[in-house]
Amino acid sequence: MTINLSPTEIIAAIGVLLALVMVWRSGTRRARRAADAAHAASRLASLAGQVFITAGVIVGVQWVAMTYAANTTLFWVALAVPALITAYVVTRALAVTSLDVTYRRGGRR
Repeated sequence: MTINLSPTEIIAAIGVLLALVMVWRSGTRRARRAADAAHAASRLASLAGQVFITAGVIVGVQWVAMTYAANTTLFWVALAVPALITAYVVTRALAVTSLDVTYRRGGRR
């Protein structure tokens, strides 16, 4: 059995195969982008949950210390320790030092 194809038919077949490959690749890229977006959203939700739980614990401890503390030292420690931790975290988040930024020779790779 012999297959006789004209050059036009061969070029058309190559074009169809190329189009199929391009559609397949764009689908995998779109799926990867969707997965990355979903991962970023879940990471943000997880971070928000952690922030609210931690804030609740801090508020609870402060409330107990203010309500039941007969000692003023305990009162001030309950207020000062979370404030110091928060100040440290916010300062680290907003401050960019030269040690945090790294440069590569030759640009991006």
